[in-house]
Amino acid sequence: MRVVTALIALLLALPAAGQTVHRLTIDGPIGPATADYFLSGLEAAEAEGASAVVLQMNTPGGLDAAMRDIVSGILNASVPVITHVAPAGARAASAGTYILYASHVAAMAEGTNLGAATPVQVGGMPGQSDGDSDEPADASTSERKMVNDAVAYIRSLAELRGRNADWAEQAVRESVSLSARAALEQGVIEVLAGDTAGLLEQASNRAVDLDGAPRTLELAGARIEDRPPDWRDELLAAITNPNVAYILLLVGVYGLIFELANPGSLVPGVVGGISLLLALFALQALPVNYAGLGLLFLGVLFMLAEALVPSFGALGVGGVLAFGLGSVLLFEAGGPGFELSMLLVAGVTAASLVIFMGTATLAVRAFRRRGVAGVSHLLGARGEVVTVDPELWVWVEGERWHARCEQPLAAGDRVRIEGMDGLVLEVVPVDDDTGGVTAHG
Repeated sequence: MRVVTALIALLLALPAAGQTVHRLTIDGPIGPATADYFLSGLEAAEAEGASAVVLQMNTPGGLDAAMRDIVSGILNASVPVITHVAPAGARAASAGTYILYASHVAAMAEGTNLGAATPVQVGGMPGQSDGDSDEPADASTSERKMVNDAVAYIRSLAELRGRNADWAEQAVRESVSLSARAALEQGVIEVLAGDTAGLLEQASNRAVDLDGAPRTLELAGARIEDRPPDWRDELLAAITNPNVAYILLLVGVYGLIFELANPGSLVPGVVGGISLLLALFALQALPVNYAGLGLLFLGVLFMLAEALVPSFGALGVGGVLAFGLGSVLLFEAGGPGFELSMLLVAGVTAASLVIFMGTATLAVRAFRRRGVAGVSHLLGARGEVVTVDPELWVWVEGERWHARCEQPLAAGDRVRIEGMDGLVLEVVPVDDDTGGVTAHG
């Protein structure tokens, strides 16, 4: 009997056969890069047959459009999404509250909080309520519509998941917040867990609604596979940081203004065009794929222009930079079956850079080369003295020129042309063999 009991205990302690959970991490503001990272991770989990996705979240909030993209992905997912506000000290404020409410299982660690979900326009919300109304005292019609829309949205999520809808409305209208334990007591979350293993243990045997059908979670002991943001996600997150986006927008606008005010400057126009496209992506005015396509097109345009305009590499280098950034934005590095080799992108970009740097080098050499037409091509040329009495005449490139020299010369001396005064050459004596000066006296 003891042997049977021990075997049962051992089997229960073993990881669930074939159970794998993907853990995604959001640590910072919710933006287009965050939404792209989450949706790509969710798609990979579905393609690889993961049992669930755990979204470990710590966010102060973010953009409404990015938050709605994440919520839409959760609502239409074919795998359960468990959102865990962790570690201790983390929060799910503003947009994070909506994501938590949308999840199939909502969990928090001790020492975390959620709430303050009032939507905020640029410039902030107006004054507080006068006490008789749920709306701000000087709220405009558009602001009331925005708040009411957010209330209806979060209540629909609460009703879908069977969570506290009244508190959710309070979080939007009054910007209230809750601690983790209070959230559990008020039916805002289902699980209070300090780590992912404990979370999966408590989430097991819970029934969730998935694709309109009930499913019982069996996640105790499942293998946890971390899927942190890769370098591409980190790059996009850096670009979409509000401070960086603002700087990119200013650089883009002022670069184009300077280029229009000083046509032919090229560098301000190149930098401004690239910065403006990145800023439009960061502000979510352009989807990530459209921004990538725009940068690719701009890069090719700059590289073609390099062959036609003497920019000394400004257009070529700018085109290579835009082409590389566009390649990174346009193609997801981890899309199942559609992986783009970063080595290929790096190789094409490097080859393009070498080609156009070579073109720029040849252009600089051509610019510095002595002219072959007009009077200027004579400067630096060498000739031979023909006569010195009564006047100095020299033979240069098959022609006889009247010349002037401050040092005495003799017929047959070699001279170098230093300048020209009308049709009179100004020359100095040289020695072709030693580079020294030949003087007669």
